[in-house]
Amino acid sequence: MTRILLTNDDGIHSDGLHKLEEALRELGDVYVVAPASEMSGASHSLTLARPLRIRQLDDRHWAIDGTPTDCVTLALNKILPKEEHPDICVSGINHGGNLGDDATYSGTVAGALEATILGVPGIALSLVARDNFDFKESAMIAVAAARKVLEEGLPEGTLLNINIPPGEIKGVKVTRQGIKNARPVITEHIDPRGKPYFWIGEEYFSTNSAEGTDYHAVELGYVSVTPLRSDMTDHQALTAIETWNYLRDSELLHKS
Repeated sequence: MTRILLTNDDGIHSDGLHKLEEALRELGDVYVVAPASEMSGASHSLTLARPLRIRQLDDRHWAIDGTPTDCVTLALNKILPKEEHPDICVSGINHGGNLGDDATYSGTVAGALEATILGVPGIALSLVARDNFDFKESAMIAVAAARKVLEEGLPEGTLLNINIPPGEIKGVKVTRQGIKNARPVITEHIDPRGKPYFWIGEEYFSTNSAEGTDYHAVELGYVSVTPLRSDMTDHQALTAIETWNYLRDSELLHKS
């Protein structure tokens, strides 16, 4: 029997997670290990400065007071017996897109990434909407994508970052990661004790909607499927940087 691990960054009570679980049951046994509360923007962070607690809700659901990375790490190394290790990990469905550079901040993407690093194929799914979240179509796409990965596999070290546009879907495009144009907006407030606190947000100017990017596909009404890897090496820059003389200058290593 196929075993499927689910996680997310919106928390174990997220509607997107519930819809994803319901849909994926047609493919096999589903196990859910997700954060106890929302962990959006947690990226690929691992909790090291405090202990983590596992709360088992039933024989298929566990809540962790940590990040999506914590959840997948504990699921694969502590919670699920080795003989019941999953065949695939699906993360989502996220409330909002994870396009372009936002993928690096995303706890949703990080959950799938951690699974991939630990040897389990990973898929991250996000619905690109700001309100009126209807996950029915997204859940159907999740089933189709998971089925394809289970049948065909993925290249070693590769995960799929899938973004679903709102409204009518015209098709599916395999894309590259785009680039967003935004700056941080930090607002300062005063708490009831008279101490300042800060809230970080973003102001968007535009996005790189060049043809072939995830932004472009979603804007046109297509599902964007972007293969990602944990290897962040800029292979095109290797040759250029190897020519930097000072990196090969032995005198530099001996300077006091």
